[in-house]
Amino acid sequence: MSQERTYLLAWSQVSGVGPILIDRLYQHFGTLETAWSADPQLLLAIDGLGTQSLSKIVAARAQIDPEKLLITHSIDNPQWWARIDPDYPRLLSEIPSAPSILYYRGQVDLAENQGHTPTVAIVGTRDLSEYGRRWARKISACLAKKGFTIVSGMAQGIDTEAHSACLEAGGRTIAAVGTGVDIVYPPRNHSLWADIQQHGLIVSEYVARTPPDRPHFPARNRIIAGLSRVTIVIEAPLKSGALITAYQANDFGRDVYVLPGSIDNPNSIGGLGLLSRGAQPILSLNHLLELLASIPQLDTPEQLQLFPFSTPESPPDLIVDKAKILPPPDLTPDLQQIWLLITDIPANFDEIVSQAQLPVATVSSVLLQLELLGLVHQLPGMRYQK
Repeated sequence: MSQERTYLLAWSQVSGVGPILIDRLYQHFGTLETAWSADPQLLLAIDGLGTQSLSKIVAARAQIDPEKLLITHSIDNPQWWARIDPDYPRLLSEIPSAPSILYYRGQVDLAENQGHTPTVAIVGTRDLSEYGRRWARKISACLAKKGFTIVSGMAQGIDTEAHSACLEAGGRTIAAVGTGVDIVYPPRNHSLWADIQQHGLIVSEYVARTPPDRPHFPARNRIIAGLSRVTIVIEAPLKSGALITAYQANDFGRDVYVLPGSIDNPNSIGGLGLLSRGAQPILSLNHLLELLASIPQLDTPEQLQLFPFSTPESPPDLIVDKAKILPPPDLTPDLQQIWLLITDIPANFDEIVSQAQLPVATVSSVLLQLELLGLVHQLPGMRYQK
């Protein structure tokens, strides 16, 4: 594993080679070390790798000694996880675009990394209203006291309020930043940056001394969404990084909640748009806690990354014999077909449609009937379970 870590670092330094391509290299060659020394013509067999990318790889291999790189890189970047490390945050590792290398500074919580501590992202506009400020702080403090880790981006506005309120409530927070973890941005957040290191974690995919750069911030939003079971949008105009985070969370199969705002407030329009697309509204703190309580526990780790890892087997008494699950009597064929597709493990609406091979409208109608019969329960995010 340590050797693969060395070569993962080397591959991450090659321009144009991202996490998805690294996964494909690993899958094709068996090890990243083998891929590093592979004949250039063999590399062309990798889907998505063309002649232009190949020339960059050949040039990089001529300049990079992986063993020496590991030594020099770790001088300026002593704390980092490779995606193949067992301590790499599990939730983040399950998104297809997870950073190959994640730098960090602060206090590591291994239970949190394994997904045992619930994480919630709170994001929103930099130009917040008093309403947005008040509710960002109320929600963050409430969740911190309930044991949730608050994730945000340490930007001015909603991010800063969420981090600050969490720390003031005695909670733990994670800041995903668009600079190196040693850079304070915005500069006014120097005190907050120091406090997070004492009571949380700062993470980034950028090496030490990387200055702020506009494209970095939309890119880091996927890390915020990837680290979190739920993303909460407080206030967001139509053009907002918070909306990018929400869309990415939805793409990753994570729930999105929105604090409703006034239609007269431009900073509410983005959130209202999310609500119209199926995001869950937050109606009160108690309602938010009820929503969060309905999120199922994480399954036994079965990460989507292609690198190997070990997972414990389920105890015999937890194994369900699905052959013994029979449909109740007096169901029409359509109802029976959909009911058999649904288990006690939540399934997305799109997955059910795909498996049933029925029109979307038919599946939607059947699910509603099954709900009314008390046979199916709908969860946030258009997920269904028995």
